[in-house]
Amino acid sequence: MDHAGFIPSLPWVAPFAMLLLGIAIIPLAAPHFWESNLRKLGVSLVLGLPVAALYLMQAPHALAEISRDYLSFMILLGSLYVISGGVLMDGDLEAKPWVNTAFLGLGAFFASFVGTTGASMLLIRPLLHTNRERTRVVHTVVFFIFLVSNVGGSLTPLGDPPLFLGYLQGVPFTWTLRLLPHWLFTCGLLLVIYFAWDTWAHGREPTRNLEADRSHRKPLRITGIHNLALLGGIVLSAAFLAAPWRELAMVSLALASYVATSHHVRHANHFSLHPILEVASVFAGIFLTMIPALDILRAHGGALGVREPWQFFWSTGMLSSFLDNAPTYLTFLALGQGLHLPPDVVGVPHHTLEAISAGAVFMGANSYIGNGPNFMVRSIAEARGVQMPSFGGYMLYSGAVLIPVFILVTFVFFR
Repeated sequence: MDHAGFIPSLPWVAPFAMLLLGIAIIPLAAPHFWESNLRKLGVSLVLGLPVAALYLMQAPHALAEISRDYLSFMILLGSLYVISGGVLMDGDLEAKPWVNTAFLGLGAFFASFVGTTGASMLLIRPLLHTNRERTRVVHTVVFFIFLVSNVGGSLTPLGDPPLFLGYLQGVPFTWTLRLLPHWLFTCGLLLVIYFAWDTWAHGREPTRNLEADRSHRKPLRITGIHNLALLGGIVLSAAFLAAPWRELAMVSLALASYVATSHHVRHANHFSLHPILEVASVFAGIFLTMIPALDILRAHGGALGVREPWQFFWSTGMLSSFLDNAPTYLTFLALGQGLHLPPDVVGVPHHTLEAISAGAVFMGANSYIGNGPNFMVRSIAEARGVQMPSFGGYMLYSGAVLIPVFILVTFVFFR
């Protein structure tokens, strides 16, 4: 975004920082307050409107640009959410380690094409149902968050919000396929670790539980399969249509799904508009308040000392662990653009953008608040009786499993 030379002063970053800290802290400190989407929208507007007033006076075209990006962003997420909510997977397989590993691998693949939220909501319930006779289930849900809710969504702009924001900034739709080696390496390592862990856990299950698991098998069945074709339409629309036809096509496909899908399917999926309205409320403030931060980083990013791909990978990733990974991605993209390095794609080198993209998507798995689906999966698992770890307990899992994997990713791809 070129705002005709207007660069705000540093204090105008404060609303952005306050909003990101609020997203991280308020749900833990005041969960009842944060339950209301209207309150979330109120916080967004209180912090975002001063920035809107500043840019209305100094660079009004910036508000038009950010409004278009926000609308495109929400239409994509909303369409994927509505359509994936019309697909019901039901069944009860025998919860052998290879079955659970196949679930996670399939989910990691789907995540890049129906989004991490869509894949998580589609697969977490049948996975929990398959494992309901087992006593050791927590590690399976944790690895599901690692793979399906985060790392898996790195191959297309549909997979995870930061990548779609990059697409809106001018990153070609197929550019993210450059992350295929990173995806294969990271997913492969995590699946191997999970299979070994689940094999150990399965061998320590009580015999009566394993017998009950074998005797209560039910083949997987998919209801609302027409929505898979509609999801394919979303992929084609994003890849080949320009605005506003892209957005009109997505809205049309989402409406077609909503009308054509039976109430029974959505009820069985516990479908509601609350999660997507929550995203809309929070991101309204994020899109407004991040404008000054992005402009300042583009102008002065070179002074921060982050220049090498491995530095971008870890800086983007560690912030994405605790703050929302979508604005974090844009923040470090702006920083990279401010360094005036070879402008291979949207003003940065390919290797730098690979590091930013992988850091934002992969390390959103480091905490419950790193990516939206993380908390959603935790809530669904707890509603099914799984005693999920606390915030700190989850980070013991991620620290023990993910950090060593990400160190290997650094040496293989970013050194």
